Amino acid sequence: MFRSTVTGRICKQLALALCGTLSIAWVRAAPIASPGPVVIAPGVWMIPGGMLANREPDGNSVIFETPAGLAVVDTGRHQWHRDAILSLARVQKKDIVAIVNSHWHLDHVSGNPMLRAAYPHLMVYASDAIDEALTGFLASSAKESGRYLGDPQIPAGLRDDVRMDVSTIQNGAALKPDVVITTSGLNDIGGRPLRVRLAKNAATAGDVWLYDERVRVAVLGDLVTLPAPFLDTACPDGWELALAKISSTPFKTAIPGHGAPMSHPQFVQYRQAFETFIDCARSAAPKRECATVWANSVQPLLGPDSRALRGASETATYYVDVLRANGGHSKYCPVR
Repeated sequence: MFRSTVTGRICKQLALALCGTLSIAWVRAAPIASPGPVVIAPGVWMIPGGMLANREPDGNSVIFETPAGLAVVDTGRHQWHRDAILSLARVQKKDIVAIVNSHWHLDHVSGNPMLRAAYPHLMVYASDAIDEALTGFLASSAKESGRYLGDPQIPAGLRDDVRMDVSTIQNGAALKPDVVITTSGLNDIGGRPLRVRLAKNAATAGDVWLYDERVRVAVLGDLVTLPAPFLDTACPDGWELALAKISSTPFKTAIPGHGAPMSHPQFVQYRQAFETFIDCARSAAPKRECATVWANSVQPLLGPDSRALRGASETATYYVDVLRANGGHSKYCPVR
């Protein structure tokens, strides 16, 4: 199913799967234009992702300057997001030499083929979790697409995105990594030393996050997302272990998969809210109570817009149902 705006409701799509129903009011409605880069630290930029009305989302991308060129962490979904990455490369007059995918969700990997076409010699680094996803989760999602495309209430922009996602899945081999990350360690990517961490059975079966000691920047992928954690393919126990490891890392700035950059204290607040929410979802407490606790806990991270708070509560309510229907995990979690 689709994480998108359908008949006045939105579900934030990780791939082609429903991961929540929430009021459309909080979704950013804006003209489609390439987002500008945000300077995070010297030689580090973020291309902000977005959730536009009647479109699928893009995750955040982070670009590191390296001695050999640029290393891109996550490549988004849409043309306008890829254009922003390519524009930065042109402005910096540097080739893209590497892509690091934090995980296989389509709002983070769909730009891989286009960037590779522009820079054929780049290398893609990721876990091998996409292999199982292509034959399981993503394949099943693509088969479901006809039902959504046959719904006359689905907006034209969303239809375009659904067709694009199906095409991406059908060309799934182009998303696979050249270098499979199998363990955590210090990696030389384009000549820049980055601590590459592998979190197994967390937001997906294999999540990659990075830490640059020189500028104290951590790039976390969907191990941190706002307005809520997206638990469709998640193992919450492994996820909590990953958040604990991140918490012990002395970063100054953390870039989530969706949402604004965070300080270390803000990340700690997110982690505590996550653990409390998972505990509540696994209890007998009313689901609305769990969702309210989550939303109130992360309200300082959402900004002053009351629509974002409502979106956080509605998304969290959906995920209580997801966890309770599957013994406290998503149905795609291999660890029980």
